Amino acid sequence: MNKPAATQAAARLRLRLTATAETIVRSGHPWVFAGSIRETNRTGQTGELAVIFDRNDKFLAVGLFDAESPIRVRILHAGKPQTIDAAWWQTRLTQTLARRDGLFDATTTGYRLIHGESDGWPGLVLDRYATSLVLKLYTAAWLPRLKEILALLKEKIPCEHIVLRLSRNIQPGAEKQFQFHDGQTLCGEPPVGAVIFSENGVRFEADVLRGQKTGFFLDQRENRREVEVLAQGKKVLNAFSFSGGFSVYAARGGAKSVTDLDISTHALESAKRNFALNQNFSGVAACRHETVQSDAFEWIENSSAKFDLIVLDPPSLAKRESERVAAIGAYEKLNSLGIARLARDGTLVAGSCSAHVSAGEFFDAVRRAALKSGRKFSELQMKLHPPDHPPGFKEAEYLKVIYLKFV
Repeated sequence: MNKPAATQAAARLRLRLTATAETIVRSGHPWVFAGSIRETNRTGQTGELAVIFDRNDKFLAVGLFDAESPIRVRILHAGKPQTIDAAWWQTRLTQTLARRDGLFDATTTGYRLIHGESDGWPGLVLDRYATSLVLKLYTAAWLPRLKEILALLKEKIPCEHIVLRLSRNIQPGAEKQFQFHDGQTLCGEPPVGAVIFSENGVRFEADVLRGQKTGFFLDQRENRREVEVLAQGKKVLNAFSFSGGFSVYAARGGAKSVTDLDISTHALESAKRNFALNQNFSGVAACRHETVQSDAFEWIENSSAKFDLIVLDPPSLAKRESERVAAIGAYEKLNSLGIARLARDGTLVAGSCSAHVSAGEFFDAVRRAALKSGRKFSELQMKLHPPDHPPGFKEAEYLKVIYLKFV
């Protein structure tokens, strides 16, 4: 997997960067932006290797070139020169998979195997759902290399099928230039319906062909387990519920009732099916499950209902840096609304997946909402990324959850 065929006859792509960008790459950051490139020996093609030299003409790093992305190079290796050949890729995959050894037992068959830049595979994610693998790409630089990647994956990871998911911004080019499309089955027969996997013994469906992310929100596994522990005897609201992951755990933990609140009827139907999948648990069978299709902000603001445990885990409220300040205000408002719906001795579980809002900014927004409520409260805990989603650099630090107990 050294070079795509189209560039094998060309001279190796060589780049030099601005002094600031050199320092950033040397510090371990995995991205080189187009504006940081001050010199190149020729026009680069998407998918080829770009070798970066420092101001003294010494090797600095090598990465995947993306001619269409503002992130022009995604670093594979920095430091001493290495040959990026088939053996190198095999070693990298072996090392990546070894980091997951011992993290999960047989009751969990859904987890992340490759976490992009943080595992040394910039712009590439691989999730396991039972015997299905879902490969999601966030840069077109991997597309000319898919054949080699698939051969590696099939050799190292037994599976029934491998499904390709593509970030929205690269879908048009992937179809036109490389004849790949989102939801394409790359290996094996296409999945028929949702893929069923287990998480701590709880069964869930994952829409691997069309669902959000790769079909499920695997990164909230640890927080779902915490909600299960907190839910005994509680009336629970799961806002922005998606397919009801928190809700099924709460029910298994002995919740009296669970309300799933989401604007998507498709998501709520999935939540109902996930409850049906887990009727073997006495708690799930006994729990009253209600679904509400509505805008979560509006419903929480206008409702008079009270809950003992509220989970507020909205989709990202800041897709870009310019939305950061408004998102912080929106988090404060949302959590103020949620706190008003909490019964006495209620617990708030507040989450954010906005990478442009730091953990400190988010936690402070929730604390301000708590203080403005005038109620006494205590912080139970804060949680960040699970071990199969390690954040290797600042921009990868997106997940944060805080637990508050109110009198």
